[in-house]
Amino acid sequence: MLFPLGWSLYHGEPVSQAFAIAVAITLGSGLLLWQLIPSERRFNQREALLFVTLGWILASAFSAIPFMLAGTFPSYLNAYFEAMSGYTTTGATVLSAIESQPQSILLWRNLTQWLGGMGIVTLFVALLPMFGMGATHLVEAEIPGPQTERLTARIQDTAKSLWLLYLGFSIAEFLLLWKLGGISTFDALTVTFGTMPTGGFAAKSLSIAAYHSGIIEGIVIIFMILAGVNFGLYYLFLWKRQPKFLFGNPEFRLYIGIIAGAVALIALNLTKGMGLPIGEAFRYSGFQTVSIMTTTGFATTDFNLWPAFSKAVLLILMIIGASAGSTGGALKVTRVMVLFKYIYRRILLTFNPKAVIPIKVGNNALSERVTSGIIGMTLLYFVTIIIAFLIMSALGLDHITAISSVISCLGNVGPGLAMVGPTANYVLIPTVGKIVLIVCMLAGRLELLTTFALLIPSFWKWR
Repeated sequence: MLFPLGWSLYHGEPVSQAFAIAVAITLGSGLLLWQLIPSERRFNQREALLFVTLGWILASAFSAIPFMLAGTFPSYLNAYFEAMSGYTTTGATVLSAIESQPQSILLWRNLTQWLGGMGIVTLFVALLPMFGMGATHLVEAEIPGPQTERLTARIQDTAKSLWLLYLGFSIAEFLLLWKLGGISTFDALTVTFGTMPTGGFAAKSLSIAAYHSGIIEGIVIIFMILAGVNFGLYYLFLWKRQPKFLFGNPEFRLYIGIIAGAVALIALNLTKGMGLPIGEAFRYSGFQTVSIMTTTGFATTDFNLWPAFSKAVLLILMIIGASAGSTGGALKVTRVMVLFKYIYRRILLTFNPKAVIPIKVGNNALSERVTSGIIGMTLLYFVTIIIAFLIMSALGLDHITAISSVISCLGNVGPGLAMVGPTANYVLIPTVGKIVLIVCMLAGRLELLTTFALLIPSFWKWR
């Protein structure tokens, strides 16, 4: 909070006192917890799951304080919704008059996304040695994906490498937006803080459309695509000089293939269904496809007005999401790939039951443990969607709003359809509905199992 506090003081904004009080409350609470909780031993796996889940809940709770003290939201629930949406890089907002807010408030709003993109616990593992051997469990509980890749011998070095890559990409995008895009330092910062974590918060009500710039759209598209790739591949490509691991990676190729296919399908549908010129259709479809596929949630047009087929494609992309090990959310491309391979194997086994058919990703055969974990995670994902959809429908929301809001928040996408479309927000969602969506955002960012494990009674039977 010191960054937006300094920004508010420099620009003479009246919300500097709100940040100062929030800093004092957060720091005092942290020091109190530091004294009360013993930390001189290794985390086991259960404690790591508890630590990560409660860490994210508390981080959002304290980060909502500046919003409340500054009068940004009328209720703490709305402030907490915005903070959780930020840290989980969802980008679903309950803020209506965005441009009327002080710059420091909008900067803090976007900074929460940037911090949550690579993981707030992973950041502390990278910076502080206090976690010791238990750091492995913490990183595994927070980094999204079926398997956590250890790029170096020490998990702390892996966390540092990921954060350095993340920081490097962020600096590169900021400089390109600032120099080539010709926008202000503030706008370049907020767009970067929304792009690299695939968050989608913008300092403008019209999102990226407000800039009316093909150059800015192009820069944002490039970095959204980059953010949706497994950062471990960048480590092997840039630091280990092994490009084959990036361009030969089956998930990466499928990720690019899905984007290209969806762009073409939507562009053709916009041309035939809405009569748009082919160039304009590809410009809109290209940006929105990448934005939704990477779960960023930026917008250059109101896709709520698109034909039903185009909206259906976007809804499917919200479920698929980006690559494992990226800052993107949703189910992940690698899981979709493994699921189709598993289905194909089951079909083969119906007429050749004695065959031994391993499921491979590239040249690597997946163990049955990993395969069953992916299937279990997928089932839990869709069960969560069904239960949350029923609750949202029971609150009186129309089915399109109910299902798209759940899919969007669980996939950490941000905008949905109907009442929660790209030009609308979540302010009209009932109180219970906002609580449901907060749970969806947290569970989606922490890969469901980390969060829902705490709901199992046997989890609390310490051994």
